[in-house]
Amino acid sequence: MATPGNGLFQMSNKMGDLKQRLWFLLGALVVYRIGSFVPVPGIDAAVLEDLFRGQQGGILGMFNMFSGGALSRFSIFALGIMPYISASIIMQLMTVVSPQMEALKKEGEAGRRKITQYTRYGALLLAIFQGLGIAIALEAQPGLVVDPGLMFRLTAVVTLAAGTIFLMWLGEQITERGLGNGISIIIFAGIAAGLPQAIGGTLELTRTGAFSIPLVLLLFVAALLVTALVVFVERGQRKILVNYAKRQVGNKVYGGQASHLPLKLNMAGVIPPIFASSIILFPATLASWFGGSDNMNWLKDVGAALSPGQPIYVMLYASAIIFFCFFYTALVFNSKETADNLKKSGAFVPGIRPGDQTARYIDKILTRLTLIGAVYITAVCLLPELLIVQWNVPFYFGGTSLLIIVVVAMDFMAQVQAYIMTHQYESLLKKTNFKGGNFISR
Repeated sequence: MATPGNGLFQMSNKMGDLKQRLWFLLGALVVYRIGSFVPVPGIDAAVLEDLFRGQQGGILGMFNMFSGGALSRFSIFALGIMPYISASIIMQLMTVVSPQMEALKKEGEAGRRKITQYTRYGALLLAIFQGLGIAIALEAQPGLVVDPGLMFRLTAVVTLAAGTIFLMWLGEQITERGLGNGISIIIFAGIAAGLPQAIGGTLELTRTGAFSIPLVLLLFVAALLVTALVVFVERGQRKILVNYAKRQVGNKVYGGQASHLPLKLNMAGVIPPIFASSIILFPATLASWFGGSDNMNWLKDVGAALSPGQPIYVMLYASAIIFFCFFYTALVFNSKETADNLKKSGAFVPGIRPGDQTARYIDKILTRLTLIGAVYITAVCLLPELLIVQWNVPFYFGGTSLLIIVVVAMDFMAQVQAYIMTHQYESLLKKTNFKGGNFISR
């Protein structure tokens, strides 16, 4: 016989499960932060620190931010989770351009497991390739590697690849046994780890008189307003009304309901600014490295022109963001496939014929939304660049990192709320079934 105490016990048990998941998430993040301080052997830490001090605005600075400072310490997690993200994006491209991969994607759960397996293999290959490239690049810096040679390269490649694979496994464990998307939370933790140091640096500049108190307050208010804008836009949706045709089975009529097809204002997420930064900063970083010789001075000029804050960099950065917004949106959302699925399920958009006309109608709306989203992402990403040029503000958070922080935090809170609501409904259904059975027995 069930009692009200049993319901309370079930609810407390569910809350205990939520607490366990939160503790597991916290423990996994502690492991990640500890690993980011374990260095790969054979590196002179002082020389490495000097190298990264001069690369704050380059691609090394961006990847170092994503890894939570692990790259500047050349720790076992120096590559972070970026090889896995790159492999995932490559697999998404392959499912579009390769008929075999597209067929595999349509096989359901078995096909998704196969694609995930290929993604893991691709992440391992990219980690090995990137680890070897970093080892060779570090050997080229005078005095950085204690004992350069084959053993250092082998040690660096094996250690860095193992660190990436461990982070990939840790992210999957967070997704399964913790809360939220594990890969996104690891990136979130890496970026957020540098926030206390950035705040401390800003306060120190205020104390020394480099920044005035009104300027710091203005920057704080601007950061709050931009964060509010990101939250508002990321939650924004364009809902397309969808009706389901009525059908009669015997004496009963089914269907006839109305629903909505939600289209996000920013379908591409944070991928466009990451791609744009990588493509522009990579040649600039190479030019700064190899432009020191007498006959390669022109490379130094190219690197200076492509450095953050320069007009050419700003124009290329904005153009690349807009391009990747449209490109990645077209990659992740197939309007033709969506229209076909609506047609197969007996759904239609009022006033629009099913099939090709519906696909064109969705494309038209999606193009407008993507244009607005591209302008929004470009504005958020360029605002820190303009502040750096105008007031020489040492921004730790650029537009990309701010987008990642806000989007991951919103997703995490949404998943926590969904988890609590799901278990509340389960408890309610169990109580309702019990009372119904009790009533019938009477």
